[in-house]
Amino acid sequence: MSLFNRTTNKTITEQKIEAPNKPKPIPIKHETITVKAPKMKSFWELESKMHAHLVEELKKKPVTDQKQEKLKIKQLGEDFLEQEGSRLTFEEKKQLIDTVQHELLAYGPITPLLENPNITEVMVNGPTDVFYEQEGKILRSVVSFRDDQHISNVIERIVAPIGRRVDESSPMVDARLPDGSRVNAIIPPLAIKGPTLTIRKFSAEAFTMDDLVNFNTLSKQMAEFLDMSVKSRLNIFISGGTGSGKTSTLNVLSSRIPDGERIVTIEDAAELKLTQEHIVSLESRPPNIEGKGQITIRDLVRNSLRMRPDRIIVGEIRDKEALDMLQAMNTGHDGSLSTGHANSPRDMIARIETMVMMAGFDLPIRAIREQISNAIDLIVQQSRMKDGTRKITQITEVLGMEGDTIVLQDVFKFIESGRMDDGKIIGEFVSTGIRPKATELFELNGYHASPQMFSEEW
Repeated sequence: MSLFNRTTNKTITEQKIEAPNKPKPIPIKHETITVKAPKMKSFWELESKMHAHLVEELKKKPVTDQKQEKLKIKQLGEDFLEQEGSRLTFEEKKQLIDTVQHELLAYGPITPLLENPNITEVMVNGPTDVFYEQEGKILRSVVSFRDDQHISNVIERIVAPIGRRVDESSPMVDARLPDGSRVNAIIPPLAIKGPTLTIRKFSAEAFTMDDLVNFNTLSKQMAEFLDMSVKSRLNIFISGGTGSGKTSTLNVLSSRIPDGERIVTIEDAAELKLTQEHIVSLESRPPNIEGKGQITIRDLVRNSLRMRPDRIIVGEIRDKEALDMLQAMNTGHDGSLSTGHANSPRDMIARIETMVMMAGFDLPIRAIREQISNAIDLIVQQSRMKDGTRKITQITEVLGMEGDTIVLQDVFKFIESGRMDDGKIIGEFVSTGIRPKATELFELNGYHASPQMFSEEW
């Protein structure tokens, strides 16, 4: 038996949690994998001793190059284990050295998960409750932390370099990793069971429109339509649920903005990866320890209007900044883009109305709706499907007002037609057969949308 953990073979059945009275999903094939129990106390005691020894040794002769430092840690670790770990097997020694390397150079036990390009999200619920998302499915990981304090140390290591803090007076924090991955941490007393960490990973290389087509997120016709919409300076809102891929789609659409335009991006945590030459990136700031110095998204949207922007891109609208964003779209800043949480284009309109009311002005509902209908040209609805795939399920045009109602018209839709034996969704992207009003603007900007693009059958 291993000195540090026990290994058992279990058959794990991946199940989706469904609300009561809903039909059960098509069963997914059972998969036999190896599950390790949490590391035992003896492992963490030796790891702590080895960690302290290596820190002292590295202080004597500091190394600035990370590659050389990694090699030095490995050599010092092997020397240490020759004296202290004579009973250990080769695999156990390697596991110890890897663990200490991850502690000294990266983000502790979750480092292998963050380095795996196939993993899109890492969720730490407790020392022995670590989960990850892969191919749209949530699975339990074999990695574990020593205790709650160990998780808190990793959280502190993530947020400190970007000037954020997390403590009892400020127990929630949003941050980012150097590669742009989004981080959320929440600690006691708000997190009852202990520190909780969620990391939404982003691809090392930004996706392109062709990538989204290859992922079957949208069709070629939809991609061509959105490309012309961005270049023709339509105001586009991307709506969807949590984890539906809104930010990735926003990044792709933003990348289609022609060079030569001044782009101002506004985000809670900087995630967009744009390649244009003329970009100004702004990031909000939480209050300091005295509760002062907070800079909100709304403050940045207001300030951006004085920065001579050609395009304003807001990572997510979730509050009273919606009013300022609509004002910007209505005052000459065409081609702006943003995202928001909603289940459908109609729901997105209703949410924007609510967020505008949060600004504190006593505006008539008709005035708010007129602002929305004049400001937004397209709503792109993105969804995370039941099989874990992400798809653009609707591209909807905002036509204007009819009475007191904002008129919406679907241009493209995803029609689901069934399920395969492995649970994969069967469906197709279709045009509604209606030629959108936006094509008039395409023609004025030198882009030709062929009638075949909007035929009901391709």
